[in-house]
Amino acid sequence: MTAKCGLCGQERSPMSSFLGLCPACARKLESKAIAEDAHVRSREGFGLKVPSGTEARCVQCVNSCGLVDGEKGLCGVRMNRSGKIVPVLENEAIVDWYYDPLPTNCVAEWVCGAEASCLPALKKNLAVFFYGCTFDCLFCQNWTHKESLSSHAPHRTVERLVRSVDPNTYCVCFFGGDPTPQLQFALRACDMWLARPETTPKICWETNGSMSPALADRMADVSIRIGGTVKFDLKAFDENLHYSLCGTSNRQTLENFRRLSRRGREAEDVFLVASTLLVPGYVDAEEVRAIAEFIAGLDPSIPYSLLAFHPDYLMSDLPVTSMKDATAAMAAAKRAGLNNVRIGNAHLLS
Repeated sequence: MTAKCGLCGQERSPMSSFLGLCPACARKLESKAIAEDAHVRSREGFGLKVPSGTEARCVQCVNSCGLVDGEKGLCGVRMNRSGKIVPVLENEAIVDWYYDPLPTNCVAEWVCGAEASCLPALKKNLAVFFYGCTFDCLFCQNWTHKESLSSHAPHRTVERLVRSVDPNTYCVCFFGGDPTPQLQFALRACDMWLARPETTPKICWETNGSMSPALADRMADVSIRIGGTVKFDLKAFDENLHYSLCGTSNRQTLENFRRLSRRGREAEDVFLVASTLLVPGYVDAEEVRAIAEFIAGLDPSIPYSLLAFHPDYLMSDLPVTSMKDATAAMAAAKRAGLNNVRIGNAHLLS
């Protein structure tokens, strides 16, 4: 779909009319005010306002929200309560879960070995979905979780989650939304599973990687100790493009990925995995090349999955990723030096 760019004034295609920036201008520093307006409008649709305070600062993630008493952060699930940054719920999380048969549709399933390990024993995965997110991706594929934050989202205790793992549960995958805003809840469950080794599952994470370095280390500790993967969704490499698409910086994500790549040698199996959604026009072969060069500079054996985009949320006017663009992106990632690249959901390609 053709739309007019708010920065260069040219009509472009493909281009997101909601963002109001063509792919080239979305990479320019001068585009920030236009992108910021788009994300203000996006968040306000769910009652998530840009924090206004400096009374107390949340250090959970890259956003570092300064909050006055009673105010929520951009994630919608952490707040300032009497000068202290705490979860919105004191003894519960805004979370739900369900069982998946294995092999499941996990982005990392192609490298984790679950298929070979589990089919004979009919094992299962416990998929744990956290509401709330530290990013504001205009192309979000799970955006409906934001609608539930202020009203009918499920509230669960950590004890209830722990009891949901039985001897047939091979692995637990924390995803969302994103687990980052409620990571302490997930880590508390992990500690409780570790205390009963007869039913301790492998622990996997799917995340945007924006958490504090200390929390990233704790995630890694768990998955390295008992097995599992940490999958980072690397949305973009260019920081201006990342802000245009996701409403925040990617500096902490890239630093955490670099940090965890150093720990890969501690794991017996594949530990760190990356993926990127191929957003038509915006996240193209050149952007994938930059991401892949970053990963290859850390460890060329890190698995990298490229994912097809389908129109959704506020970028529903973009087309589905084409086979041509996906093939070009995969070739670019391989030329950048990565040894293990694939297109993760090729059935969606146009």
